[in-house]
Amino acid sequence: MRTDKEEAIQMRKTGLSYRELHAKLRIPKSTLSDWFSNKDWSNEIKTRLDKKARKGHIVRIIELDRIRGLNLEKVYNDARLEARTEFETLKYDPLFIAGIMLYWGEGNKKNKNRVSLTNTDPDMIRLFVRFLTHACRIPTERISAQVLIYPDHDAKTCIDFWSASSSIVSSKFTKCTVIKGRHKTNRLPYGICMVNVSSTYLKEKVKAWLNILPKELMQKRNHESM
Repeated sequence: MRTDKEEAIQMRKTGLSYRELHAKLRIPKSTLSDWFSNKDWSNEIKTRLDKKARKGHIVRIIELDRIRGLNLEKVYNDARLEARTEFETLKYDPLFIAGIMLYWGEGNKKNKNRVSLTNTDPDMIRLFVRFLTHACRIPTERISAQVLIYPDHDAKTCIDFWSASSSIVSSKFTKCTVIKGRHKTNRLPYGICMVNVSSTYLKEKVKAWLNILPKELMQKRNHESM
């Protein structure tokens, strides 16, 4: 049995994060989660820390917009460094891992200014939006969407469906794009939904996470029994 649990409890009650506790006491974050995740007082601390982190992330996005065109490479390098630091905490969050794996398989990797995912599965779209809002801490007002439809689709019906499925308000949906080709009728009842965040800063972080995650998963220690 660990002898430092009581010390960790007292330090946690001062408002320290798992990362800070790990740095000071060298207690694995998984152990800290086992100790504190079901404690109401600890969850209240987590909520406060999340709000603080969310506010900080919004400030960084605003600063990036303000300095656009000025020494952006340094800013992007900061994003990559930040992604590596955040990964050490986020890798214990199943939602984060699911979101990165989903983006690895289905996300747009070519466009350097946009984090976007296109799919026909409402559950997949819903999961991706939750990944953006809860794991990446992206404000909902920065998330937009678009629906690709066939000529015989009703645009409003499709937008309403995907808005309800994704929890993205309909006003954040851009004009539908009509798919023109040999097939004039739809085989997808509500078309195809694309969720989008325009942010090169976030894209740099996602690219860093995509680079880190496979290496982390393939480390031998992660597959050995304790």
